[in-house]
Formats: sequence, C-alpha cells, structure tokens
Amino acid sequence: MGIKANIINKTALFITAVLMFLNLYLIFIWAPNEINLGISQRIFYIHIPLAWLGMISMFILGITSIIYLFTNNTKWDNLAKSTAEIGVLFLSLLLLTGIVWSKPTWGIWWTWDAKLTTTLILWFIYVGYLALRAYGPPGSQGARYGAILALLGIIDTPLIYFATIWWRTHHPELNIGPAAESTNTIDMAILQVLMFSLITFTFLYIFLLIEKYKLTQIETKTKEIINA
Repeated sequence: MGIKANIINKTALFITAVLMFLNLYLIFIWAPNEINLGISQRIFYIHIPLAWLGMISMFILGITSIIYLFTNNTKWDNLAKSTAEIGVLFLSLLLLTGIVWSKPTWGIWWTWDAKLTTTLILWFIYVGYLALRAYGPPGSQGARYGAILALLGIIDTPLIYFATIWWRTHHPELNIGPAAESTNTIDMAILQVLMFSLITFTFLYIFLLIEKYKLTQIETKTKEIINA
C-alpha cells in the first residue's frame, strides 16, 4: 500500500470511528424516549440501519454477480464475495438485536412472524452463498450458482420490507419510507437520530466493504501466482 493510499485509509477509519462515537452519544444520551416503547425503542437506531444495509448488500451481491457472469472479470466476483461477507455480518446482528428487543417487548425470543421469517430466509441465502463459494465448484461455475442464490435474495428482500403491509405481523406499521402506513408522525429528534445512524452505518459498511475487497483481491492474486 502506497503512502497516499495509507493516509486515505487511516482518514476513512478515523471519520468512521468519529461518526460511530457521535452516533452512540445521540442514541443513548441525546435522543428522547419514545412515548409508547420507552427506552427499548433506542435499539431501533441500530436495528433499522442493520436491516437497510443487509438488504442493500444483497442487491449489490446480485448485481455484481450478474456483471461477473457477463464480463468474466474477477474483480466483480471478488466484490460480490466481499459484500456477501459484510452483508451476512450485518444481517446476523439484525437478527440478534431483534431477539434482544422482542423478549421484553413481546414476551418471546422468536416467532414465525412474516417479517422475521423472510429475514431469516435472507440470512440463509447469504450463508448458502458463502458456503457455495467456499466449498462448491471453483471459477465461473461456482459464481453462476452463487448468482442464482443472489437473485433469490433480491426477490426475498422486498418481501421483508412489505411484510407488515401484506401479512399480519407483530412488527409495528411502517412509518418511514415510500410505503409508510402509519399516520403517526415521528418525533423530529427521533427521526434526526435515525437518519444520522443510517448515514453512520452506511459509512461503516462502505469502509468494511472496501477493506474486505482489498483483501479478497490480494487472495486472488496470490492464488494466481501459486497456480502459475
């Protein structure tokens, strides 16, 4: 890594760390308690960004996998594998924070709610993709099978978002986004913290993706040298 690249990398890490520190301050100190859910609502500032990025990562996985199939450029395949690893991390944390919240709120650790079930399916698609790429056919054949799994993930992703509209679920109505159902307006301070948290976690995702992509590129070049 050159000096310039090293400076950029450290600067990006510093900015991400500062944003995360500010985000935690806003979540646990500055943001007001929500009227109905109280202090337990604060986990949503982490839960929602994890959901957003877990789904966005699946779209990136699908798109990069398809581009690789058409171009046969390993850079796209490496990007696909990198975003899959970050995506499964975020989705795992999403499920974990959901379980932590549901026990005191709903009185249960888990229920086969439509939103939870479709999210769990997406998690299995991520895990299946990574297992296939690690232990399945090498090269373009493995990438082709992985792309099929990624397309299934893309189909599942909107089901997660619209689950509260299409099916009866334990989850509250959507009150943000294009398909918002609830007529209740969100407190401006709560909305501001949520938006800041979305931006912060997006920065974190991008930083992790870039770093993972660099490592995957190095691994690919190393294998090419060994097999030459």
